[in-house]
Amino acid sequence: MLYGTPKLEPADEDVLIEIEEMRRDLRYLLAEPHRWDGQVRRQLQARAIQGSNAIEGYRAGVEDIESIMSGEDPLDTPGPATREIAGCQQAMTYIRVLAQSPAFRFDAGVLHALNFMMIGHHIDKTPGTLRPGAVYVRDSTTGEVVYEGPDAAEVSQLLDELVSWLNDGDLAAPSHVRAAMAHLNLVKIHPWLDGNGRVSRALQSLVLGRDQITTPEFASIEEWLGQARVTVEYHAALGEVGRRRWNPHADTLPWVRFCLRAHHMQAQRVRQRLAEAGEVWMLLEDATGAEGLNPRCVSALYQVFVSRRLRRGTYQSDESLSQGQAARDLRDLSARGWLKPYGETKGRFYAPGPRMDMIRADFAQRAAPLRDPYRAPHRDPCRARV
Repeated sequence: MLYGTPKLEPADEDVLIEIEEMRRDLRYLLAEPHRWDGQVRRQLQARAIQGSNAIEGYRAGVEDIESIMSGEDPLDTPGPATREIAGCQQAMTYIRVLAQSPAFRFDAGVLHALNFMMIGHHIDKTPGTLRPGAVYVRDSTTGEVVYEGPDAAEVSQLLDELVSWLNDGDLAAPSHVRAAMAHLNLVKIHPWLDGNGRVSRALQSLVLGRDQITTPEFASIEEWLGQARVTVEYHAALGEVGRRRWNPHADTLPWVRFCLRAHHMQAQRVRQRLAEAGEVWMLLEDATGAEGLNPRCVSALYQVFVSRRLRRGTYQSDESLSQGQAARDLRDLSARGWLKPYGETKGRFYAPGPRMDMIRADFAQRAAPLRDPYRAPHRDPCRARV
């Protein structure tokens, strides 16, 4: 028996309506291609990877994560964290492919594969295979056991039941609710020695990706969950359901409500970023065009606007340039005060120059606060439109 899908209350239905409207509007917005779409997708994936790994204690800057994603060595992230990030990226790439597969069905092999991709470098933790015995989740600060998974003899049957539910269970329930319940049940079953949280969060994104409204990187809440304050709330929400042991009779509404709030907040953030991306790109096109610069240079400038750091290889790949072309463009942008170079050879990168700093500061002042949908005195679904 799995944890059951709860009945939503009117407040939850209202929040869900707003989330669905934001996602539908996002789908229409992305249907028209823009030059900045690829970079926005990459940044969202990098931030999702950052958030999911931060929850597990592996921290890295978005700039280093983007370097790892493009096959370059990170500048600041140590080896252990780099391997965790690379594994997470591989799993998320697989999820993006599965979300678009026309003949896909969930099975235990997919879940085991995701676990192996996440932690395959930890052979001592038998990645991709069911745990052989008991598993305990401990508070990282006190060492106290906060959760004990179901008996190892029950895990295979529970995983099969979850797979059956993923394919055929509660299909009339809203996608966000089903995704939240997939996350909850998998992390509570805790079928592996390690990587359970990361795979459960990835599964939540895959369930949403399969509904074809938006791709997993736009549906993910991992960036939101990775914030220190929200991570504490995330663990508390998981702990509230069933407390310290497997208890599928427990009330799951608080967990679903936590996830709906996270999706709403992250959707607002994505909406802001997409609106900002278009405005920044047009501004940079006008500014560089007035100076007679090649239009492709906007790609480099946009990257330092959002990530604060650019490496030649990334720009070269984004614009399909030769090494010489990319190097010349970056030197020219540095000479004009758009970029500022640091380091030498493989460690060289470009940060915002004084002219870009002015643009970034201006946009930072305009950033509007996000609205907690459960605390707002009035909910108007029209406000949620992109």
